[in-house]
Parts: sequence; structure tokens; C-alpha cells
Amino acid sequence: MKSSAADRLFARSAAVASCVGFILIGMLQALYGPAIPGLRHEFGLSPSGAGLGLSLHFTGGVAGVLAFNAIHSRISNRALLAWSYALMAAGGAGFALAPNWPLALTAAFLAGLGFGGIDYGLNQLFAVGFGDRSTAMLNVLNAHFGIGAVLGPAVVAWLGPDDYPYAFGACAALAAVLVFAGSSGVRTRVSDDPPAESPERKGLGLSRVLVGFLVLYILNVAVEAGVGGWEPTHLETVGYTATVAASATSVYWLMMTAGRFLVVPITLRYAPERILAVCAAGMTVCLLLALVKGVAPVAYAGVGLFIAPVFPTGLPWLNKALPQAKRAGAWVIAASMTGGVAAPPLLGVGIEAYGIHAVPWLLTVLSAASLLATVWLIRLTRRSAS
Repeated sequence: MKSSAADRLFARSAAVASCVGFILIGMLQALYGPAIPGLRHEFGLSPSGAGLGLSLHFTGGVAGVLAFNAIHSRISNRALLAWSYALMAAGGAGFALAPNWPLALTAAFLAGLGFGGIDYGLNQLFAVGFGDRSTAMLNVLNAHFGIGAVLGPAVVAWLGPDDYPYAFGACAALAAVLVFAGSSGVRTRVSDDPPAESPERKGLGLSRVLVGFLVLYILNVAVEAGVGGWEPTHLETVGYTATVAASATSVYWLMMTAGRFLVVPITLRYAPERILAVCAAGMTVCLLLALVKGVAPVAYAGVGLFIAPVFPTGLPWLNKALPQAKRAGAWVIAASMTGGVAAPPLLGVGIEAYGIHAVPWLLTVLSAASLLATVWLIRLTRRSAS
């Protein structure tokens, strides 16, 4: 039975705990921005200085993905998850209790290491741990990240920015619980490792496919971060109020969460590459529609809906296309994080040159490039399969 892979790798309780883990990492990442006023008040920081918290978190995330990828073959799946949650618990508690900003930044980096370990570990395990349902389960898993990303700012808004330590402390406490609850019920090893690839088929074919996936993920996360970062400014510039612009951006993130749940039944009927091609085309059309003032908020919501399945749906396709490269997912996930870090400032350079009204055009270029990368990958992987 193809679906028996789920029984080999994940118990039901472990799958539920993994979804809670993704709520945790979504919430933790989303806390830094709303906490900035409190951080500035606590440590006497400039806006850019306070923003270093999220930067160090993402830097730790990239390091965590690459580090845990490097040692995954020498430690069990349970150890990978337990150590990642422990790092998040230590980092979250350290950030909440730090007496000065350098120690807080160190704690943010530590939390980021654990964040990267969970992001890499659970995405990688879900991509191979549920058989034919892996694509569906990856979308469910990543949808819970969106739930956490919505909850994080809501918690800070309820507590008040000056009480941000309580929010980070709550994340640390949940991570401490997941050190044990999140790793139990996960099989130590995957029994059905992919077959080794012959030397003749390694090399150029593998590198071209991997590079294609790296480009695809960097572009998609760049669009995702670009819309999240610049949508409110663009909407205000074309005449919407700050309240409407902020609400529209919240809807964009909510649509990303909803889209991952909605695509689940579709993943059971259609191949990942077909879904990604439709998503890339849909987000490109929506970004073009964002040029029209009257429909811009709805168009951005459409971008969220179409971009939602890309990250989780692409990983099973990657594993199918490169079964011999067991750790290719780590490079793709790390690349996606660098895209998220680099996109907002790079878009800012384009906006300085062409103005805020150019935001949809700039994002459309990235999305269209993503569509081309998807089509190119489809042709490349089909040619490799034949």
C-alpha cells in the first residue's frame, strides 16, 4: 500500500505535533515586527537597529537549515527535531529575558537556528513520509505556519508592544514542550531510502534541475515577501487609506493560509508540476490586475491564494525529480530564505528608480520569471525521466 509510508514515518500524534510546531515557527517569526516599538523603548534603538532582530533570526534560519542538513545523516530524525525545538526554546527565552541588545540579538540567532532546523526537518520528512499524500500533507503543514503568522501580531497587539517578552516567553514554553511531544512518534530513520544514482546520470542533469528549483524558490519567496512588504505602501500611494491598506495586507496573508488548505484535495488528483504552473500563471495575472486601482486589494489577495501552494507543493516534485539528491531540499529551503531577506531591499532600489506605482510591474517581472522557470523545469524533468 502506497499510503503505508505515513505509518512508517509518522504516528498520528506526531503529525498533529508537527502542525503545532509550524504554528510555533510562524508565530515566532511574526513577533519581531510588532515588537519593534517595545524593543526601541526597552533598548533605545533606531528603527533599523530594532529591525536587526528579524535579520538575525533569518540569518540563524539559513545557518540552521544548512547545519542540520549537514548532520542529518549522522543523527536520528527525532534528535534533529528535539535539538531544533530546544534551540528555539533557549533562543525565545533568551530574547524575552535579555538585559541588553547584543544578548537579545544572540538569542534571536539561536532561535533562528532552531527555526531553520524545524523548517528543514519537517518539510523534508513530510515530503517523503506520507507516500502519495505527501504533497497534500505538506500543504496542511505549511498552512499552520500561516496560522501562527496571523496569531503572532494579534498576541502582541493584545498584550501591547512593551510586553513583547511575554509573547516570546510563551513561544519558548511551547518549544520546550515540543522537545518531547514533537519528536515522539517520529520514526528514527526512513526505511525506504531512494536508490543510488549511477555516476553517468549525475552531474550536468542533476545540477541543472537543482539550479532550476533554486531559482524557482528564490523568485517565489521574493514575490511573497515583496507583496507582504510593499502592498500597503502601494495601496496608500494610489489612494487607499492606511486602514484599508493594512487590512488588505492581512487578507493577503490569510489567503496564503487558506490557499494551502484549499489546494489539498487538488494535490490528490493532479501532479505538483501542473499545480505550480497554474499557480505561477495565476499570480502573474493577479499582479498585472493590481495595476488597476479599483481591484488592486482583491488582486493582491489573489496573489496570496495562488502563491500559497508553491513552497510546499514544489518539495515532492523536487524529491521525485532528484531522488538521488536526498538533501537537495535543504539547499532549496535555504535559498528561499535568502530570497525573503534580499527581496524587500532590492525592490526598494527599483522603487527608488521608478516610483511606488511601479510595485506591481516589478513584482510581475519576478512572477513571470517564476512562470518561465516552472515551464523550463517541467521540460527538463520530463526529458530526464525519458
